[in-house]
Amino acid sequence: MKKDKSRFFQDVYEVVRLIPEGRVTSYGAIANYLGTKGSARMVGWAMNNSFSEVDSVPAHRVVNRNGLLTGKNHFATPTLMQELLEKEGIKVKNDQIQHFDSYFWDPAIEIGF
Repeated sequence: MKKDKSRFFQDVYEVVRLIPEGRVTSYGAIANYLGTKGSARMVGWAMNNSFSEVDSVPAHRVVNRNGLLTGKNHFATPTLMQELLEKEGIKVKNDQIQHFDSYFWDPAIEIGF
C-alpha cells in the first residue's frame, strides 16, 4: 500500500522530531524506518518542505549517509545548518560531520519497528 505524499511527509517529521539534541540521522535511515527503503530522496523533499510546518522540525539533524550537510541551502543562510549542529556540540568541517558514526542516530534501533 502506497502512502500519500502529505502523510509520508508527516511521518518523516514525526521521526525527525524524535532525534535527540546532539545526534543526527540520514535520509536513508528515516526511509528505512518508515518501511520505504528506496525513498531517501523523498525524505529529502519532505525535509525541504519542513520549514512550512507549524510545529518545529529540527531539519538540521538530517544529513546524507556520509554525514554531508546536503540540505544546507534550504536554510535561511548557507551556514545556519552547520551553526545549529555546532551549537549542539557536533563538529563540522567542510560541510561534513566529523566522527559521523559517533553522532549517528538510527531510528530502526532507537525507536524500533
